[in-house]
Amino acid sequence: MALPKNLITIYGRNAVYEALSDSNIKIYALHLATTNKASPKINSLTDLANKREVPINYHSKERLSFISKNKKQDQGVALDIILENLQSLQDLEKKQQYRVLALDGIENPQNLGMIIRSAAAGNIDAVLVQKKGTASLVSPLTIKASVGTLFKIPIIYTDSLFKSLGSLKESGSDIVTLSLDAKATLFDTKYSQKVVFVLGNETRGV
Repeated sequence: MALPKNLITIYGRNAVYEALSDSNIKIYALHLATTNKASPKINSLTDLANKREVPINYHSKERLSFISKNKKQDQGVALDIILENLQSLQDLEKKQQYRVLALDGIENPQNLGMIIRSAAAGNIDAVLVQKKGTASLVSPLTIKASVGTLFKIPIIYTDSLFKSLGSLKESGSDIVTLSLDAKATLFDTKYSQKVVFVLGNETRGV
């Protein structure tokens, strides 16, 4: 059976617990290593999964690491989540008005989570993220720092931020780069009904 299109896998006992505890997050399956020793945390994970009628799959430690893609940090736990907030660039371009935050190489997962949280609170309609060169959206640090907003604000994945920005510009978007050294603030500038704010890397900028 084919897996859902928008499925991602998170790992780590605390991150998985937080996701299972959030009824707004759609869960596909819980994965546990057979080598896990009995503990209150593991019991709470299985209790939450059973309460939500989430399938629980048991694997060898090696197989669990293959699923999590992070042997050193998965703690014998992984969770498949269906991200219902993923969007496509084509869907965005059809809209008559939007404010998008494009992330250009954010490397620190905590920074990524806090940026997403700020975007969700700051009237941003979607976050545009390049797959390579950006911290993982599914790391425990990102999830924790986003305080749940990672699963709520629309996320657009792209293979090439440069090409996506070019496409958005052709569709009538203003492209605005953000800098600590900028002389004008966001509030001093007028934009069209379609605008993309580009936030750069922690040290190199845009």
